[in-house]
This record gives sequence, C-alpha cells and structure tokens, in this order.
Amino acid sequence: MIIRKTAVESFNFGGLEIADYTATLDEQSSFAVITVPPQASHKLSWSHRSDKYYYIVKGAINFSINNKDYILAQGDFCLVKKGDKFRYSNTGNKSCEMILVHTPNLKLEQEVYE
Repeated sequence: MIIRKTAVESFNFGGLEIADYTATLDEQSSFAVITVPPQASHKLSWSHRSDKYYYIVKGAINFSINNKDYILAQGDFCLVKKGDKFRYSNTGNKSCEMILVHTPNLKLEQEVYE
C-alpha cells in the first residue's frame, strides 16, 4: 500500500495540525503526522483502546505521562500505553513535528479528553 502526502488532508485538532494517512482505512494500526505549532498543546487524555507510539521528527515537545514530565527532542520516541493519562505542549518558538501510530487503530469514540 502506498499513500502519498498529496492525497492526505490535514485537519485542525485543538490547534494541532494532523495529517491522518489512514483515516479512510480500517487497518490494524493508524498512522498520522502531527504538527504542534509554538504554544499549542494537547489536553489531558487517555485511550480505552490503543497504545500510542510517538516519534519526534522535528523540534522539541514537553510530554507528561501519568504526571511525570519529559522533554523530547528530534529522534526521541515515546510510548503511551492504553489507559495512561498524557498531555503534551510546545513551549518553544518553532513548530514540532511528530509521527503517531495507534495500535490498534484509532477509534475516536474510545478516546477520553478532559
């Protein structure tokens, strides 16, 4: 399977730009690229369904998992397991870009956002 970037539509999710490459598919996992602009953040959340695999492609991001804080930079990886409460924010002045893989695939109704 090949999915070209030009075929993917991005959408705004609370200030984050998300390009979900697998939105129209029903595969085992889902794949997205997330751009986090300066001062943008993802509110406290957790999943009843999926583990989330984040890989930092560009920039730096502040991550909190179960109330433990981390600063992740280009090349770093983060695994958020199903049920872990997490949030992240970009406090810098440059955008951050991350790859996100949900396994099993993303089902929005199984996600909890505070």
